[in-house]
Amino acid sequence: MSQQIKDIITASVVVKQGILADPQILQTVQDCINLITAAFKSGNKVLFCGNGGSAADAQHLAAEFSGRFYIDREALPAEALHCNSSYLTAVANDYSFDAIYSRLISGIGKEGDVLVGLSTSGNSKNIVRAFEVAKQKGMITIGFTGATGGQLKAHSDYLINVPSTDTPRIQESHILLGHIICQLVEENIFPTIA
Repeated sequence: MSQQIKDIITASVVVKQGILADPQILQTVQDCINLITAAFKSGNKVLFCGNGGSAADAQHLAAEFSGRFYIDREALPAEALHCNSSYLTAVANDYSFDAIYSRLISGIGKEGDVLVGLSTSGNSKNIVRAFEVAKQKGMITIGFTGATGGQLKAHSDYLINVPSTDTPRIQESHILLGHIICQLVEENIFPTIA
C-alpha cells in the first residue's frame, strides 16, 4: 500500500482523535443534539448552508433529517438553502453571491428555527451574512468550521470548530459530527421506533 495513502488516512484519524480529546467540542455536539431535538418538537425547521463541498455536506445532512437516517419514520422539516438553482442564480446575479443565503433567511426564517452553516474557514461572506440575519430573526445558529472559527465564531450560538486547518480533513469531520447529530436527534424524537 502506498505510504501517501496511509499518511492521508492517518491525518484524518488524528483530527478525529483531537475531537475525541476535546470536551468542549463533545459538549457542543450534545448541546446541538438537544436544541435541534427541541426545535423539531416545537414545530420549527432546520436550515443548512455551505459552499462547494460544504454545500454538498449541507444537502447531505438536510436529507438525513427530511428523508431518514436509521429509522423508518416521518420526515423532519430540514432543507439545504442552495438547492433552488433559479433562486440562487437570480439573487447572485441581481444582488450578489454574498446575499444568496441571507435573503432567503429573511424570507423563510422564523424565530426558533435553526440555521446550520458549514464553512471550513469560517469566513464565507454569504454564510456570515445569513447568520447575521438569522440572529435578527431570533433563530439559533450553529457554525461548523475549522480550528479558529473565523468570522462565524462571533455569530454562532454554538460553534463546532474542528481542530484542523486542512479543508478535506475538516469536511470529513463535519460529516462525521453531522451524522452523530442526525442519528441522536432521530432517536430522541422517535424513541419507540428505534
